[in-house]
Amino acid sequence: MSIQAWTLSVEERTKLIEGAFEGKKGFYAPYSKFPVGAALLASDGMIIKGANIENASYGPTICAERTAIVKAVSEGIRSFIGLAIVTNVASPISPCGMCRQVLREFCSLTMPVLLVPADYPQSNLPKDDPSKPGTITEGGVRETTVGALLPDSFGPGELDLPRKPL
Repeated sequence: MSIQAWTLSVEERTKLIEGAFEGKKGFYAPYSKFPVGAALLASDGMIIKGANIENASYGPTICAERTAIVKAVSEGIRSFIGLAIVTNVASPISPCGMCRQVLREFCSLTMPVLLVPADYPQSNLPKDDPSKPGTITEGGVRETTVGALLPDSFGPGELDLPRKPL
């Protein structure tokens, strides 16, 4: 499946990627040793950064993407136009299933998601993997969308569908 997210300007794309790298600096990952940074671009141009925060009992751990969403939503920001995610891995890494579902709650299915390699910008672009949603673009970034990451998803609209009475 090939998805291209062309709705971000070059400036917005750059701000998002820089924000994800900045967000990653706040990570707390003593158990997995897998730092992750995320940056959400709100429709008003504000960048909301997040980092993964682990916990010894693992269950309360929160991923960078959900950190950014929770920070934004708790401050009343509920309109987003892009997300960038970066790890310390040289290939672009997708968000976990729980993060995908939270993104689905607050973001448009067509919202661009930029999966950024740790060594961005890459000059020798990796070969595109057709089994993964999105397309490798400038700097080695895999560009995709919320809908491509969570196909056939369940969202707020499904709660309004008619149902048989109990």
